[in-house]
Amino acid sequence: MEKPQTDPMATVEGLSGKASAALGRRVFMRYIGATAAAGVALSACHSELVDPAVTGSGRAGDAIDLGDIGSNDVNVLNYAYALEQLEAAFYTQAAMMPYSGITDAERKILTDIRDHEIVHRELFKAALGSAAIPGLTPNFSSINFNSRASVLGTARVFENIGVSAYNGAGQYIRTPDYLVLAGKIVSVEARHAAIIATLLEPMGTAFAGDNVIFPSTGLEEIRNPEEVLSLVKPYVQEILNGRNGRR
Repeated sequence: MEKPQTDPMATVEGLSGKASAALGRRVFMRYIGATAAAGVALSACHSELVDPAVTGSGRAGDAIDLGDIGSNDVNVLNYAYALEQLEAAFYTQAAMMPYSGITDAERKILTDIRDHEIVHRELFKAALGSAAIPGLTPNFSSINFNSRASVLGTARVFENIGVSAYNGAGQYIRTPDYLVLAGKIVSVEARHAAIIATLLEPMGTAFAGDNVIFPSTGLEEIRNPEEVLSLVKPYVQEILNGRNGRR
């Protein structure tokens, strides 16, 4: 897909009112068009699985600056793009290296989640164009991909982090179309979290655990960007620098 003709950072920052809404509609249409690019990436993933641990463009210790997450929509989108890169890489490797004793149903669930995360990643990449951060290099050395407990336990961690991250970042999104898209993605991530929790505890209530949904309110957990980046730090070779957004 062709990159935007202008630098999105220069275009998004400082816009408000009708100009911001018009930009949102234009970029949202790029998201729609990006579905084709996501489909290409998905097909490539099916036909030629590549170890995601060596596909990033950074090196261990490199710093990637996400800036103040709430200062403009580009920073928010890059924040989400970083998280989707991590999830897509994890599920790609989980599908490529199925754990011992995996059932057909579990394989189908993990493959479907992988496909969703790849689409999410490619949507953000296409929308950001030249303003996108570099590809991240995952560090999955702490995960035993031959172990069901390790893979599904890590999946639950990633999905719960992702849901809380989108919930926390929603307040910083200025363009309505972006907010709608974020809502659509976070609802999918929550479904992922629920099915993973069910696989881990089929007869339990882990999908609504007290550490995820607060019993007194029925509301999901919210995490700010600095909390989220601290939690994902062990799984990324680069150093992700980002600050809590300001409204």
